[in-house]
Amino acid sequence: MPDEPEQRVIDPGAVAAALDGLGDRAVVQQWAERFSVLADPSRLTLLVCIHYAGEIAVTDLAAVAGMTDTAVSQALRLLRAHGLVTGHRTGRIVRYRLADATVHELIHHVRPHPGTVP
Repeated sequence: MPDEPEQRVIDPGAVAAALDGLGDRAVVQQWAERFSVLADPSRLTLLVCIHYAGEIAVTDLAAVAGMTDTAVSQALRLLRAHGLVTGHRTGRIVRYRLADATVHELIHHVRPHPGTVP
């Protein structure tokens, strides 16, 4: 295998700062996967609705989001697998809430609380 040519660096300080900020590439990969989950409009809609409801049942969430109970349940399964939501059962009803503080903060940028100046 031939040696790779050495890359030209214009500003070693900027390169060092970028490498330091990049850190562990596995963490970047994990965030890319989380962002791919958030990139779906239906899942993001569910997260915004859950955020503002505090806790909400699947049927209520489906009514608000304009989705079927089955579609909501499938999306929630994925969101739960990624640690973005959690559910707790009361009898036959499962209510969902946000489980990720970073996603909570991101939602404030997507849909600030009514009356908040952006």
